[in-house]
Amino acid sequence: MLTFEEKQTIIESFPELTRKDVSLKRLNYHYEDSLFDKTVVVQHLHPNGNAFVYVAGIPGYEADERGLINVREATEEELRKVITDSIKGLAQEESEAEPIEQHWINAEGEKLVLMEELGAWNLYHGLNLEDSFGDYAEALAYLKEEQFKEVKVAGDSK
Repeated sequence: MLTFEEKQTIIESFPELTRKDVSLKRLNYHYEDSLFDKTVVVQHLHPNGNAFVYVAGIPGYEADERGLINVREATEEELRKVITDSIKGLAQEESEAEPIEQHWINAEGEKLVLMEELGAWNLYHGLNLEDSFGDYAEALAYLKEEQFKEVKVAGDSK
């Protein structure tokens, strides 16, 4: 688990976020250019390492009733991704959101394509549906377990 200081350093590496101190030594980070009334991206970063990130309406995340997910156990990569996704979600109109498509390959050269479609994460081998997942984290865990690595392809939306 990342420490409070490590999380704070990662969060503060996003220049578009503004820090605001709140009660009990907790910190909030706002995206002031949000197109919505909601501006908080990171809520209640606590010295014990607990924090929440706003992801309401962003495919691939299972948010609570407030639109937040807990990032207490997040890795640096996961924390950076969820913050980036949150900022993008607050920065674009719903109609501007492009479908997500990622390309993955393993050591044997097998290629898979992960696509977000109608709220599900579908994994394709060529034109064949290999598997379907309820959220991005599940799909990502599967791909890593099967030792696939993401590859950047011209035209990838990410």
